[in-house]
Amino acid sequence: MRRKLVVGNWKMNGDLVRNRALLEEIARQAPDEVDCAVCVPFPYLAQTQTLLSGSCVDFGAQDLGEFAEGAYTGEVSAAMLGDFGCRYVIVGHSERRSMFGEGDALVGRKALSAVRGGLIPIVCVGESLDEREAGQTERVLSRQLDAVAKAVDAEMLSRLVIAYEPVWAIGTGRAASPSQVQGVLSFIRGWLAQRTSAAGDVRILYGGSVKPESAGALFALPDSDGGLIGAASLVAAQFLGICEAAQIASRDNVRQFEGLK
Repeated sequence: MRRKLVVGNWKMNGDLVRNRALLEEIARQAPDEVDCAVCVPFPYLAQTQTLLSGSCVDFGAQDLGEFAEGAYTGEVSAAMLGDFGCRYVIVGHSERRSMFGEGDALVGRKALSAVRGGLIPIVCVGESLDEREAGQTERVLSRQLDAVAKAVDAEMLSRLVIAYEPVWAIGTGRAASPSQVQGVLSFIRGWLAQRTSAAGDVRILYGGSVKPESAGALFALPDSDGGLIGAASLVAAQFLGICEAAQIASRDNVRQFEGLK
């Protein structure tokens, strides 16, 4: 049975004072029945490493370079992130794709760089509103995922985390219904099953303006393994509420599983 994972993406937010208060509260109260992590801006990795030391909360970065080392001014390698104890790194977030021109092939190469560097890449995929309304969701996701599969082998593919983030439901006030979310998560699971025998072990997250009040229904979906959380991860009470929802969903899943024996 897959363990739930809740990852906070701070984006370009934070300062040393606010970070300390947020991280200390999360470290104190995060449930240990689910995996919790925060992905912070590069300058705060050292502080995060120190404050989360000895806790059940993991951490990571929001991006990395595709190269291992060299004359690539401004880039950060997987090995550098590993030096700070990072476990995860976000790859191909919709903001990186739309604002910074990251194409599907580059996202695949970054995923490969992360895996080779011992990190777990959280590979983001998702469609725009125009693409959804045109009925192109599966085609877009297939294109994005195929680029990753072209860069990594089947064994590496099984070590990824996939995050579905519908661009049309992020910060727009529009919400994807649980049935819409499950439809896409099931499609991703099927795509994985065609390429790796470990498809059932790959965790698929949902990232579309998840809040404590909506998290329970989303995390209870058959193919949902947790969430990639944006704005709510900057407020300890909200992030912990989402982690608690993941814990409750995990317990319910265990009871259902045991009831089938």
